[in-house]
Amino acid sequence: MKLIILDRDGVINQDSDAYIKSADEWQPIPGSIDAIARLCSAGYTVVVATNQSGLGRGLFDLDDLEAIHNKMCELVEAAGGHIAGIYYCPHLPTAGCTCRKPAPGLLDAIAEDFSTSLTGVVFIGDSLKDLQAGVERQCRPILLRTGKGAAYERQLADEANEQVRNAQVYNDLAEAVDNLLKERN
Repeated sequence: MKLIILDRDGVINQDSDAYIKSADEWQPIPGSIDAIARLCSAGYTVVVATNQSGLGRGLFDLDDLEAIHNKMCELVEAAGGHIAGIYYCPHLPTAGCTCRKPAPGLLDAIAEDFSTSLTGVVFIGDSLKDLQAGVERQCRPILLRTGKGAAYERQLADEANEQVRNAQVYNDLAEAVDNLLKERN
């Protein structure tokens, strides 16, 4: 199985410092939905791993989150793709949980549910937390400049972990997918 893990906000959809609280607020980044469909057409199993502390903050409820995810999945399916799983952490940053990135709990759940090792699996995110979580489980980190990624790109040089420091960086998900699919040929 060719698995790929994507962060959600700032990778697939526009991010907001005020949080994405409803399906109406959830807007895809241009090219991201098609990029996911192209990954699926190339035989990848696409999974999403996302921190969603807005739940813990009471900014939206589980029904709202499910509506957001249904919208995302419907758009991907209309483009010919499929999201095989969505894993989220609802906890506040201060909760000390094992699932909030950069902790690897979401990735552990993915590995268990898909009965696979994550070694070498591509993890695409827009923050150092995404990359750090991926590297913790031997994933191949890719940083996007969308979302908060451009700001984090400037911090890569100071990152202690060499794998995170040397992560590939692309403008958006479409460009990252273009390059991943070229690598396969």
